[in-house]
Amino acid sequence: MIWTLAVLPIALFVLGFPVFTVLLAAGALTMALVMSVPPLAVHQILFGGVENYALLAVPFFVFAGELMSRCGVSDRLVLWIQSFTGHLRGSLGVTTIASATILGAVSGSSPATVAATGRTLYADLLKARYGRRFSLGLIASSGAVAIVIPPSIAMILYGASGEQSISKLFIAGILPGLLISLAMAAFVVLWVRLRRGDIGRAGTEIAEAGRMGFRAATVHSAGALAMPLIVLSGIYLGVFSPTEAGGVACLYSMLLARWGYRSLTWGEILEAASDSAYLTGQILVIVSAAALFSWCLTVQGVPQALIGWVQQADLSPTVFLLTINAILLVLGCFIDPTSAILVLTPILLPIVKHLGIDPIHFGIIMTVNLSIGMFTPPFGLNLFVAQSVLKADIWDVCRGVLGFFLVQVATLMIITYLPPLSLWLTTLL
Repeated sequence: MIWTLAVLPIALFVLGFPVFTVLLAAGALTMALVMSVPPLAVHQILFGGVENYALLAVPFFVFAGELMSRCGVSDRLVLWIQSFTGHLRGSLGVTTIASATILGAVSGSSPATVAATGRTLYADLLKARYGRRFSLGLIASSGAVAIVIPPSIAMILYGASGEQSISKLFIAGILPGLLISLAMAAFVVLWVRLRRGDIGRAGTEIAEAGRMGFRAATVHSAGALAMPLIVLSGIYLGVFSPTEAGGVACLYSMLLARWGYRSLTWGEILEAASDSAYLTGQILVIVSAAALFSWCLTVQGVPQALIGWVQQADLSPTVFLLTINAILLVLGCFIDPTSAILVLTPILLPIVKHLGIDPIHFGIIMTVNLSIGMFTPPFGLNLFVAQSVLKADIWDVCRGVLGFFLVQVATLMIITYLPPLSLWLTTLL
C-alpha cells in the first residue's frame, strides 16, 4: 500500500506525468495488487466520481467565463475604475487589482484574468513608470484572487468532494477575497508613495478615463458589473442554486456578448464553447482519477490513521492549521488548485472535523492558500501566462511577485485565524 499510494505517485509526478495519470495509475495498481478488486469496480468508481449534481455548474461557469473574457469586458472595467480613482497617485496599480477582482468574479479563471489585465494595463503601467518587474509581479499576483472571489470553480470542486454547501462557500469567499484585494492595493499605494519621481502620479494614468465621467463609465460597464451581482444575489436570496446560477451566468454572458456588446459572432461563441468543453473535460478527468485515488486512501484507512496521529501528537487546531498552510504553500508551487483540492480534501476533511474546525472556513483557507501557489515559483501557472502574454523574461516575473507573495501570505494568516471573516456572511443565509 505504501509504495502504490505514496512512493509511486511521487515518482510519476517527478518524472513529469500528468496529474490524472499519476492518480489513475496509483489507484488502479492499489486496487489490483493490494486490494484484489475486479476491474469493473474501477469503472464504477471512475464514473461515480463525476456523478455529482454540483459538478454540473463547472461547464456553465467555465463557458460563461470564456465568453466574458472574450467580449471586451476588461477594457470597460478599467475605464469604470479609473473614472473615480484616476485623480489619485498610484491609481493605475489599484485599478489593476480592482479590475482583476471584478474579472475574477466574472470569469472565475485566474490565468484568464492575468491575460486580460496584462493585455489591457501592462503598457500603461510601464508608461506610468511603475517599472517592468513590479508591473509583471502586480499583474501575475492580482489574478490569484480570481479563484477566491465567487463564483469559483475551486470552491465548487471543494464542495463536491467534501460534501459541503457550495452556496455557503461562495458567500464565505466574498470578504476574504475583498481583504486580499485591499491588502494588495494598500501595498501598491505604499510602494508608490515611498518611491521618488513621477511613478504613478495623477496625469500619467489612462487618458480615456479622464474624459469619461463616473456616470457614463458606469453605464458603459453596467453589463459586466451586473453578472456577479445577479449570480450572488440569486444564490443569497434563494432564487436559484449554485448549479442553476451557472446556467443563468452562461445565458446572461451569451446574451451580453452577442447582443449587448455585439462583440462576438456566432462563430466566436462556438469557438468559446469548444474551448470550454476542452477545459471542462480536463477538469472532469482529474475529478474521476482523484475519486479513484481517494477511494483507495479511504478503504486503506489513511484518513483514520492520520486522525490517530493527530490525537497522539496532541495537535491543537492552531498548530494544525499552521502546519497545513505551510504544506499547501509548498504543494501549490508544483500542483494546480484543481488537483490539490480533489486529492487532499477527502484526506484532510476528517481531521478538520475531528479538531472542530468549520469545514466551510477550511475550504476558504485551502482556496486562498492554493491561489497563492498560482503565482509562486517555480511552476505557478500565472507566472508563465504573464511571461507568454507580455513577452517578458520569466525571472523578471518571479522577482516581481515577491512583495505580493509576502502580502498575500500575511493576509492568509489573518483569514486562517479570524474565522468570522469567512463565516459571518454565511450566518445571514
